[in-house]
Amino acid sequence: MLVLGTHNRSKAAELLQVFSRLPLQLRSLAELSDAIKVYEHGSSFAENAVLKATLQAKHLRQWVLGEDSGLVVDALGGEPGILSARYSGPQASDAANNRLLLERLEGVPLEKRSAAYVCHMAVADPQGTIRAESQGTCKGRIVFQPRGSNGFGYDPLFEVLEYHRTFGELSSLVKSHISHRAKAGYRLVPQLLRLIEEGNW
Repeated sequence: MLVLGTHNRSKAAELLQVFSRLPLQLRSLAELSDAIKVYEHGSSFAENAVLKATLQAKHLRQWVLGEDSGLVVDALGGEPGILSARYSGPQASDAANNRLLLERLEGVPLEKRSAAYVCHMAVADPQGTIRAESQGTCKGRIVFQPRGSNGFGYDPLFEVLEYHRTFGELSSLVKSHISHRAKAGYRLVPQLLRLIEEGNW
């Protein structure tokens, strides 16, 4: 079994799609009553992903995928970064985070609103040892107002230049191939298959 280390059902759905080819039972933290809350005190996506994987794996005594992701906006010096989910405060919502992002970018022209979604993944064995890691990035820019109702988080504001559409306007099928989470996941799959084939799972 591989535990997908998220309570977020939207993230879990994306991860299930990416890892469906693995010969493993996949469960999210939302399906496990004994999962713990891991405090994300790392200073990078990579550190937070490793924290989530190792601490949860030791607690559950299972293989666990830890994932940390967020939006990096160049004009804001990398904000919201690792604070993406709680950008607008402890009780943050997607709508509040999007409003704050637009406020911070007020007056910034479109050509200077470059951004990237970043995702780091780490897989820990039941002893809490990291056995595989990967990272994925999707580049784009922040538009002036939300467009589309698909996805979650900053998706309605994040435009992928090649498609002239925001993640909020793109179908889940397209997003499942080009997103930061998809790229990180597809890079991780061969590493996990190798561990399984070599009898190390």
